[in-house]
Amino acid sequence: MQENSVGLVLSGGGIRGMAHIGLIQAMQEHDIEADVVSGTSIGALVGALYANGNSVKEMLAFFQETPLFKYNFFAINKPGFIDTERYYSVFKKHFPNDAFEVLNKKLYVVATDLLKGEERVFHEGDLIKPLLASAALTPVFSPVDIDGTLFADGGVMNNFPKEYVNESGRIIIGSNVSIAGEVGKKDLKNSLQLAGRITGLMIYASSHKKLKECDTFIEPAELEKIGVLDKKGIETAYRIGYEHGSRALEKLLTEKKLSTE
Repeated sequence: MQENSVGLVLSGGGIRGMAHIGLIQAMQEHDIEADVVSGTSIGALVGALYANGNSVKEMLAFFQETPLFKYNFFAINKPGFIDTERYYSVFKKHFPNDAFEVLNKKLYVVATDLLKGEERVFHEGDLIKPLLASAALTPVFSPVDIDGTLFADGGVMNNFPKEYVNESGRIIIGSNVSIAGEVGKKDLKNSLQLAGRITGLMIYASSHKKLKECDTFIEPAELEKIGVLDKKGIETAYRIGYEHGSRALEKLLTEKKLSTE
């Protein structure tokens, strides 16, 4: 039986976020259950499925079966290549009640308010649109209109939203899949590569300090080999997350920071 309150923080990072599901699998095998979850982008989606009570198998199936690109989802008269709001019906099948309040765990979802240029955290009311907004990676996916304001990828402002689960005495477990390891000169040959590298470093720098403040965390370097939108990497990212998660939780339990029996 778990005695401590546990908070789980899940970063953005595209398909690499399947490592979050691997960590959740390891948590369940160690009888560790989070009661509050905070996530950005793919972390928000995984966090919502976890808070919804979906099994690990169901979580993986959601991402395997949900198409990233469909010809009839292409945006028309909207910024971005894919119309993010076309995914509403897909998500409604998994979250039929479309409300934070029906989830089994407290969930915080971070998105970026493009008009005000600030982060916004959603934790009550409608669920699906904030999830779509948080995961609307620009410029691939179009912004999502919520009450007349345009929202997009939460990772722009806060890719590791630990502050929303901070509470005295709470054990915090973190998973960061937005890695910014060393690259070679060959990887910085054009403006697009340079812009991507700079953006990645900025996001990593803002996340890393908060990650280190967690009681335990995973940040698998091997995930860099997986493309952000490469669905072929789903199983690999999941396995990497599971392996790193198992080791991190064993260490946490050995240090007796979390009581189970």
